[in-house]
Amino acid sequence: MLTKTEIMKHTNITYSIEEARRYVSNAEEVIKKADYDSETKSYKDSKYVRTAGDILWKGCLIALETVFQVRKGKGRPSIDKYRGAVAKRDGKLLSFVNNGYDITHLSMGYDGTTDKKICDRGFEIANAIIDHCEMLLPEPVCA
Repeated sequence: MLTKTEIMKHTNITYSIEEARRYVSNAEEVIKKADYDSETKSYKDSKYVRTAGDILWKGCLIALETVFQVRKGKGRPSIDKYRGAVAKRDGKLLSFVNNGYDITHLSMGYDGTTDKKICDRGFEIANAIIDHCEMLLPEPVCA
């Protein structure tokens, strides 16, 4: 039988993955405001692309933190701390994290790229990171 602490821990883990997925959903709503132009195959308003990219990356960080608990001590952990923790455990996830950082955080979030293919890839990678993190979570043990 699970103890109350174990149940709470599993509930928080499940909530965190669901929360990460909610961030992706929110980013989907935001990018719709960027006004897609099918003729140029790009978005017209980079402000919404930037916001969507930031939201996507935060969702990825929530999922990564759920599995790797990098946020120990003072201050914010750098991407290098996440990369180091992920590299020790899963090379495929490390590839997703590197690409996710480059696309969602840098290209979308900072640069505000309006290219739809790049933005679509950012959403794909964010979902892949969250899905992969969920697979790495331990299964609850019931007695």
